[in-house]
Parts: sequence; structure tokens; C-alpha cells
Amino acid sequence: MPRPLVPIVERVVHATADPEFARLLIFSKDAVEVGIRVLKNGADVITDVKMVESGINGQAVRALGGRVLTYVDDERTIRMADNLGITRTAASMLVAAEEGLDGDIVVIGNSPTATLTFVDAVRRNHVKPALVIATPVGFVMAKESKDEVAKLPIPFITVSGVKGGSAVAVSILNALLSMIH
Repeated sequence: MPRPLVPIVERVVHATADPEFARLLIFSKDAVEVGIRVLKNGADVITDVKMVESGINGQAVRALGGRVLTYVDDERTIRMADNLGITRTAASMLVAAEEGLDGDIVVIGNSPTATLTFVDAVRRNHVKPALVIATPVGFVMAKESKDEVAKLPIPFITVSGVKGGSAVAVSILNALLSMIH
């Protein structure tokens, strides 16, 4: 395993108590380096759900000049979800795209619909984030949504198959923070 990946893999395995993640994690070329660089430069971190937002070391992100944001409870998100008949997590990605994601890090730990909405926004050239960490979990569209992330022209870290979750996404982002010197 390449040395830069070890702290991330260790943190995910520790958080999940599942050594299988050592072979399930997928890193695009330069994903770790890009993540560290943009965090150092004060990138914002946009999450799909409050659980992911709560788990990220916000103090470390703020110390570097960034913010940790989620739009799932934003009034615009709630209205959009109701009006369009979509999940709030999907609507939150649309609101985040309106706010601007260029150069930031998107961390999706829970929602396949948020993941697919994000993928669509990237493909439509609405957003150009620096990195996406996508680890939605479950049997309904989680695997497929992560497969779509792996086809994007941006750096990514994801998990193959149906495993994942908020703890995995948080572990990856916090490991990147811990790797900043």
C-alpha cells in the first residue's frame, strides 16, 4: 500500500472495526495530495448530513481558514425538496452548488441521492470541487452512486460496494487533516 494512504486506511479500519476497508477504499490519482493542499489553503468542507458535519474536526478546518458546512436543514433546501419531490440531502447538494463548491471538498457519508445529485452537478459543469469523498452506505443506489463518482474528472476517495457510512467519510477527512504538517 502506498505510504500516503496508510493513515487514512488505518483511521477508517479503526473507526469501523472492519479490516476489509483496507481493500475497499478507492483513491483516484493525487486525491490525498489534492485534499491536503486545498485544506492547507483554507478550502471549505461541504457535507451531506449533520452527522458528518459533527464528526469532522471543525476546529482544525477553521484554523486553516475553511468552514465545515451542511445545507440539509437550510430553509432553501427544505423548500426545494418539497417543491421538487426529492430528498433533502439531494436538495442540499443543489443548494451547495448554488453557493459554490469550486475548489472545495465535498464529503458525502450517508446519502446516495446526494451523491447522484452531486455527480450530476459536476457533469453539467455547475461545480468544480477540488475533491469529493463519497462513502454512502446501503443496498439502494449506494454502490451505483459511488461507481458514478469514480467516473468523474475530479479527484475522489470512495469505497467499493455497499459498505461505507458517515464514520468512514469523517475518518477520511480527519485523516487528511492529521496529515497536514
